[in-house]
Amino acid sequence: MCRHAAWLGAPRTLASLIGEPEHGLLTQSYAPRMQRHGRVNADGFGMGWYDQARAAPVRYRRAVPMWADANLAALAEVARSGCLLAAVRSATVGMPIEETATAPFTDGRHLLSLNGRAAPDAVRALAADAESPCDAAWLAAGVFTLLRAGTPLPAALAETVARTAAKDPAARLNLLACDGATVAATTWGDTLYLREDPGGVLLASEPLDDHPAWRPVPDRHLVLATGDGVRAEPL
Repeated sequence: MCRHAAWLGAPRTLASLIGEPEHGLLTQSYAPRMQRHGRVNADGFGMGWYDQARAAPVRYRRAVPMWADANLAALAEVARSGCLLAAVRSATVGMPIEETATAPFTDGRHLLSLNGRAAPDAVRALAADAESPCDAAWLAAGVFTLLRAGTPLPAALAETVARTAAKDPAARLNLLACDGATVAATTWGDTLYLREDPGGVLLASEPLDDHPAWRPVPDRHLVLATGDGVRAEPL
């Protein structure tokens, strides 16, 4: 239902996720190659990155197609960080198309995106409230509630996926989250690809280019990337 991507490693620009690669998120907004649900991702986009001048990440979100934002290219060329997250949205039928429903969602140091969908009844028990009535916002609120209670990021993602899937077995729950030093992701019903480079790690719903280093992450797995490397384990 969406496409997302993240980078952890040596500082690089958001353009490296969006416009520079042949199949970056800009291309994926109108011509995804591996998307199983929906044909385009034109219901908004967002991106987040970390800057030493701020304790919280910087976030930029719009409820328009990525290709319709005339300011994006210049912004993406100068926004630089060692931890980046960006997403384009294909809204679940019945969900609002507005900036508050667009990833990345944020709380403290954390950014979070969803590629998937879940029934409202399956997610509203996860948290007391959410930024938007959309399923992704409730999932994010559930993860953030656990994080504020001291649960580590990987465990918070895994618990949120397990609780949601127990109530909605048909849910698709590919979550992607970061805190500036760590990127964690789940595969649950949709694709995720991993690429390890000398300078860092890329995670994306589908490869951003045709480099042979991309490899698929098996379904129902949790991926954790840190400065020490990458590991994947079953959910």
